[in-house]
This record gives sequence, C-alpha cells and structure tokens, in this order.
Amino acid sequence: MNTPVEPLSAAGLILLRDSVDGLEVFMIQRHRDLRFAPGATVFPGGRLDAEDSELPWRELSLPLTDDMPQRMAAIREAFEECGLLLTGGTVDAALLDGLRSASGGTFLDRLLAAGLAPDVAALVPFARWVTPESVWRRYDTLFFLAKAPPRQTAVVDGVEAVAGFWGTPRAILAEAEAERLSLVFATRMTLLRLAGCRTVRHAMEEAARFHPLTPILPRPADTPEGPALCIPEGLGYPLTRVPLEQARLG
Repeated sequence: MNTPVEPLSAAGLILLRDSVDGLEVFMIQRHRDLRFAPGATVFPGGRLDAEDSELPWRELSLPLTDDMPQRMAAIREAFEECGLLLTGGTVDAALLDGLRSASGGTFLDRLLAAGLAPDVAALVPFARWVTPESVWRRYDTLFFLAKAPPRQTAVVDGVEAVAGFWGTPRAILAEAEAERLSLVFATRMTLLRLAGCRTVRHAMEEAARFHPLTPILPRPADTPEGPALCIPEGLGYPLTRVPLEQARLG
C-alpha cells in the first residue's frame, strides 16, 4: 500500500447572516483550472502560510490560543478570495478597496497600516476535517463560523474564486442535487449540519455543543447498500455515510 501523504494545515471561514429565508452562508466557486477541487463550490479558506504562525501575538494584545494561526489564516484567506474582512466595527468601502489593491509586507502589516486589526475573537470553531487518505493532496482543515461583517460587499479575486454568492444551506444542497454546482464531501456534510440551524445564533449554539473538536477523517467502508464514505456518529451530522460514487473528495 502507498503511504498516505501528510495533510497540510488549513483553515476555512463559514460566514453567516440571517435573512427572510433563514440562515444563509457565503460560498465561492473555485476556478476550474485549479488542481485541487477545480470548479467546486466551497467556503472561503486555504492552507496556512508561514506568516500565520509567526505573528507577534503578545505585542498585538491578541488572545493566545492554540488555533490562532488557523484563525488568522481564515480571516486572511477570506479577504484574499472574496474581499470580506473580519475586523472590529464598520469599515469604509474606500479603505477596503485600498487594502484589496495593496501589496508588500504581510497581510497583518497592511491591516495595521490601515489602522485595523483582525477580529480573531469573532471566529467560533465549528469542525475539523481531514482529507481522506486516498487523496493525493490532503488538508487538516479547521472550520470557523463567524457572523458576516456589516455593510461589506464581496469582491472575488478572479484567480482562485470566480464567483461568490449567499444562499441557505438547503438551497445550496438542492442545487448540488440538481447538478448545477459541485460540492466536495466536507462541504456537503457541513451544509447538511447547518441546514438544521434557523439563525446565526442557532448555528453558534450548534458549534458550542462539540468542544473540543474531534478531527473527522472520512473512511471508506462496505455497507449493505454498497461502498460508502463514512464518518463517526455523535458529532452533530445528520448523515454519517454517503455512497462512494456520490462523495467527491477533491
């Protein structure tokens, strides 16, 4: 047997808002030319950069937690991919435009130069997914929930993300069922879990039920219905096995 590749550390940000239709989440569509999950509809996020782990937390008076690099990566990746920035208070649109076009230094350097700071405390850990061992590129991804920043408009980067939209988890799952969009396994399962939440507050309460987080490593198994990809029970997911032919891994 081939030895599975080691998963890379990554972070994802599930932005939430309340609407007349219920809880909505923000999704992006990945570019079809990307090597991993091409064309898939996912939550903003990505692998950790060196800068995410080498920040002067004490000097910044930011909370010192084990998941601080993932929190920083989630905020950074969301801003890079869809232009939504989690920072304290309301941010002027012109300032956001300037940050999107700025270059040089680290992401934090650019924020501090603009008089802003990442709102790491706004992120609530929700799930930790590990890519199955059969996949050629693997990630150990910590997903966070956060209420969407007020009065900001998403602007996708056009490189990794080619489109962005808000939708209820149920509506997004229905679009996937109709084959109008594609979901990787972890995204589909996360949407299934969030589909049972009515509001942002409800989703945050759901997140608080499972701490500390148990890493979820999907594994193939033979079931009476045929080969399936399975996850452990008791972690809040209404479905714990999906037919293997329906489970897109990457």
